[in-house]
Amino acid sequence: MFENEKIVYCIDANILIQAWQKYYSPEICPSYWEVLNSLGKQGVIFIPELVYEEIEKGEDNLFEWLKNSDIPIKKIDGEVTKCLKEIYTTNPNHKYLVSSNGIHSKADPWVIAHAMKENAVVVTKETKDYFKKQTKIKIPHVCDNMDVKWIDDFEFIRDLNIKFTCKSE
Repeated sequence: MFENEKIVYCIDANILIQAWQKYYSPEICPSYWEVLNSLGKQGVIFIPELVYEEIEKGEDNLFEWLKNSDIPIKKIDGEVTKCLKEIYTTNPNHKYLVSSNGIHSKADPWVIAHAMKENAVVVTKETKDYFKKQTKIKIPHVCDNMDVKWIDDFEFIRDLNIKFTCKSE
């Protein structure tokens, strides 16, 4: 990567959902959401359209926040669809990224496809499962197979030098 080339991050739904519902909820960490909004405005982060739709189905206020945020939502286009086809033709096991029982997100393959198109880093809570069944594959495995860089949210926070400040009110 060139010195002045900006790194862009493609955010998986679980990054926003778990942060909102658990450890960085707006009640205890409002500045995290301000930082994410600012990163969206700067074009450093984006979410795929299917991640947006997945969050829309949630039963909390995250979708309202997201709808009013400056985080770009990337639509599916011909190039992204071409990347998705490449994911599936590269390895027949990649079809198990989306399961028929709906446990896996239907957005997962699109997260990787959008990252491929945008030359972005995938940010996900998913981790490698070394005891995986052949019928269940996770984002990190497919990213590795497709030479797409992926990190978790803690590495994302470190990479962007996000600092938390705590205070009592």
